[in-house]
Amino acid sequence: MKALTRGRKALGPVALGLMVTIAMPVSAQDLSGKTVEFVIPFSESGGSAAWANFFAPLLREHLPGNPTTVVRYRPGAGSTAGANWFQEQTIDDGTLIFGSSGSTQFPYLLGDPRVRYEYRDWQPVLASGTGGVVYLPPDLGERFDGDFDDLQDEFYIYGSQGATTLDLVPLLSFKMLGLDVEPVFGVEGRGDGRLMFERGEANIDYQTSSAYIQNVEPLIEQGLAVPAFTFGALDDAGNIVRDPTFPDLPSFKEVCEATAVCETSGVAWDAWKAFFVAGFAAQKMVFLPGTAPEEVVEMYYTAFEEITGREDFLELAEAELGVYPQLTRTAGQGAYEAAISVPDEAKQYVLDWLAEHYGVTME
Repeated sequence: MKALTRGRKALGPVALGLMVTIAMPVSAQDLSGKTVEFVIPFSESGGSAAWANFFAPLLREHLPGNPTTVVRYRPGAGSTAGANWFQEQTIDDGTLIFGSSGSTQFPYLLGDPRVRYEYRDWQPVLASGTGGVVYLPPDLGERFDGDFDDLQDEFYIYGSQGATTLDLVPLLSFKMLGLDVEPVFGVEGRGDGRLMFERGEANIDYQTSSAYIQNVEPLIEQGLAVPAFTFGALDDAGNIVRDPTFPDLPSFKEVCEATAVCETSGVAWDAWKAFFVAGFAAQKMVFLPGTAPEEVVEMYYTAFEEITGREDFLELAEAELGVYPQLTRTAGQGAYEAAISVPDEAKQYVLDWLAEHYGVTME
């Protein structure tokens, strides 16, 4: 199967309208001669690395004083180690920003005892939505016809950062589809899971959109991988629809509806959707430390507004990240709030499932 086309046409006018908010006065801050460190808590081979490296040079252009902007990697414990480190930082002059992802949000939401960070202590300045694509090796991909009824007798290996990371969404998807999937926990980033797939050590994988575009579409073009489905996207009414970046691929909802054992109603579906929303609607966020003063926050708001307001931004973002809203100020705050809260019933379902299937408890 050829790599599938993408286009901004699939992103509705409401979502596009959210990408740029009303411009505010330029901050009086000046970062001339300084270096901004953009820290992400993952290895340099995954989607967060691609996302951070997309924004870093744009920030250099639009932050006052055009500071050198570098991406630093602090992987470990499925991103928890890096987030715990950031919690202790008090650099308040705008030279330190942190990029989180769903793999940082989920341990926080589930009460993972390794978590020593508090999202509400941080100051969000950008929320980036994204998607995710599940793909298979060619021998399994050629048997996929829109459902997994004929693939449930296979044994799958999946490289995972951990059951309480963003991998929770694909792992729960696999369970609902009736697949026998053995996760190999402990990979430092989704890029490491992809490398397992490329080496033949795993036979099912998923990547967030930016990593999929950069690293998996070339595999598809070479006939080394076949896309199966995306997790989808939310429309304005909160329904799961096709991912606008990959409109030719079915959503998980479509595949679930087509697979006999999978249901799109009930507690499992409600839990899946809740964590999908928490993990993907604002899947990656940029934070300043809680100590940063208002003028530094305003400086970053302004920089991100200028970036997303560029005439070439949609074209640049589509090629690197896919077609998703980039939110700041009030819209970004709303996405941030959705990302760090899930209903109690969904949380309890996931906690029970993690304990039963993986022996993972939050003690």
